[in-house]
Amino acid sequence: MKDNWVKVQLSNLVECLDGQRIPIKKEIRELIKGSIPYYGASGIIDFVNDYIFDEELILLGEDGENVISRNLPLAFKISGKNWVNNHAHVLRAKHGYDTDFLVYLLENRDYTDIVSGSAQPKINQNNLMKLVFNVPESLQKQQKIAKILSTCDEVIEKTEAAIAKYKAIKQGMMHDLFTRGIDVSTGKLRPSYQEAQELYKESELGMIPKEWEVSTFGRYTTHNLYGPRFSANDYHIDGNVKTIRGTDFTKDGNILYDQAPVAMLDKSKILPHILKSGDIVMITTADCGLTAVFEEQDIDFISSAYAVKYRFNEHINPYFIKYLMQTESLLKQVNKCIRQGTLGNLPGSDVLKFLFCKPELDEQIEIVERFKSLFQKLQAEESSLSKYKKLKEGLMQDLLTGKVEVSE
Repeated sequence: MKDNWVKVQLSNLVECLDGQRIPIKKEIRELIKGSIPYYGASGIIDFVNDYIFDEELILLGEDGENVISRNLPLAFKISGKNWVNNHAHVLRAKHGYDTDFLVYLLENRDYTDIVSGSAQPKINQNNLMKLVFNVPESLQKQQKIAKILSTCDEVIEKTEAAIAKYKAIKQGMMHDLFTRGIDVSTGKLRPSYQEAQELYKESELGMIPKEWEVSTFGRYTTHNLYGPRFSANDYHIDGNVKTIRGTDFTKDGNILYDQAPVAMLDKSKILPHILKSGDIVMITTADCGLTAVFEEQDIDFISSAYAVKYRFNEHINPYFIKYLMQTESLLKQVNKCIRQGTLGNLPGSDVLKFLFCKPELDEQIEIVERFKSLFQKLQAEESSLSKYKKLKEGLMQDLLTGKVEVSE
């Protein structure tokens, strides 16, 4: 710790205003609806027509699951007119201490050492105010640290907004591409059924473009096979094959090849299970229906015993199936077929009966290219978000401990 940093008890950094909090039952809040934020442990939970506070303050969640999980910010700043219930500690920065700096300082701490209760974890006010923090004596230095970290937050927020935008585009695109498709002669979406009824026909899946047909997965598959079962003792760092488990999938249906475990197995016994480029791998337990397309690697891969390998014929683009499996229509069919249990199970044979609308191959390819372009943008933003969050985490550790000095 640098010489210009000092140990200060929280009670000397902030004034606690918990005594001014007033909880309002939901049925009462319904009668006093307004535009003023009503805060709880993790943020705004309602809006009312009156206020308790009208200043810059720090809220720190007092109780609830988030005290332990920290899935949401535990400490955050509020300003202007507001009402706070009794599930958040209300703190006001004392003279000589910057509110934003204190928010980062409080958010960076692990409170498990003072949490009481198991069913309902709670940060007791008395224990909280006795905590000791290292802080710079200089207000200007506190403000400089807060500015650096707030700049990181701004970048993170912009990236999260971009991700939200792309996800919204994805949902709209899925609906359009799998109900209207693309006119390959123009490269544009077909007009909707309401705009050009003559381009559509009735089917058991509703109105579909005249060029499409309704079929089953089974009609176009040439292979379908569960992964082999083998002993956990067969996993070996110097093995000859990797196994794709459900945990080796991203939620968007990408395979995390590097993290898949290696096993030493008799090649002659697993030969039918070895994946080829373009094979579909579908999870049948837990994340039932989650689908990825295998791309050739430097080592052989097989699917786990809780996944099925499907190989479609030359009339189907495998990526078309991957994206199709994320649509509402196919997800409904997945949910209808799941056998309920501890984790749920999707029989691989039921998947062969799934109904889908099949365009010609050239149109499938056009649809896939649209999705790939969007997913690449989405993945780039998600990758950037991960990097920014790690950067902020590192900066918080360095700047809030004085490990890295900042100029005033």
